[in-house]
Amino acid sequence: MSRPKVFVTRPGVPQEAIDMLKEKCEVEIYSEDKPVERDALLKGIQGKDALFCLLTDTIDKAVIEAAGPQLKAIATMSVGYDHIDTKECKARNIPVSNTPDVSTDSVAELTVTLLLAAGRRLIDAAAAIKKGEWVYSWSPVWLCGQGLTGATVGIVGMGRIGQGVMRRILPFGVSKVLYFDVFHPIKPAEEMGAEYVEFEELAKRSDFIVAMCNLSEETRNLFNKKAFDLMKPTAVFVNTSRGGVVNQEDLYDALKNKKIRAAGLDVMVPEPLPKDHPLTTLDNIILTPHVGSAEMSVRVNMAKLAAENILAVLDGKPMVSPVPLG
Repeated sequence: MSRPKVFVTRPGVPQEAIDMLKEKCEVEIYSEDKPVERDALLKGIQGKDALFCLLTDTIDKAVIEAAGPQLKAIATMSVGYDHIDTKECKARNIPVSNTPDVSTDSVAELTVTLLLAAGRRLIDAAAAIKKGEWVYSWSPVWLCGQGLTGATVGIVGMGRIGQGVMRRILPFGVSKVLYFDVFHPIKPAEEMGAEYVEFEELAKRSDFIVAMCNLSEETRNLFNKKAFDLMKPTAVFVNTSRGGVVNQEDLYDALKNKKIRAAGLDVMVPEPLPKDHPLTTLDNIILTPHVGSAEMSVRVNMAKLAAENILAVLDGKPMVSPVPLG
């Protein structure tokens, strides 16, 4: 009896997951350590029983059709799954999985890091010595920023990671945590002291605003000129969710014209962001290259979960972490 076939779209997937798949499957891995080329994806998926993909791979109707009718599972090594045509998968009864929870702590940690770094002007301070700007041993207001103690923090999207951020900032002595979410009330957050408010009120009242929402038609460009105009001129904005929730032209204008004080982005559009993008010219923004879950142990567990989902389906069992289809 022939073994099921799996196509993996990147050679950099942790070996632990590849070994899991190879125990029971024939595994073909795209050879180049970069996002799989379209033609290679269409060719590689042909005749495969399962696809192990990444968020950089567009899995649309053409790709699913190219696989053939034997395709039984699609597993993405990511929390987000908007790169997969779930409606087409539903029509063909192909289950899809993602890797939730595994990266919750690491993304929450990076989010708090960006809040502190942008708020306290850490990057400016670190660069000051190299630029020869440290002229006096101490100055009263030079490189003064704003910390979390006594601050009002607004979290837009109080899911697992939003709650993880909240748990981490409470010990800093924040004054208040506000949240906005299409699903509310969110009991675990409110038990920790969070207060639900409408989006506009959150933008007006918060000293720090965190974007932690999924990308949908409702949230696309949610953080735009109107939102930034509502914010305090001292506000710090951080996004570690999806680049598409921010209108980057409006964010650039808000930062350049001091409508808000600072920002930190780990996600953006496009990715990778060109080094000559207007945002890179600003001193009051920190840009990191989508490294929210960039801990080795986290990436290994994400890969293993994706492999586990594939193996479950091939064994006639339900996926461990399926996503809603349609």
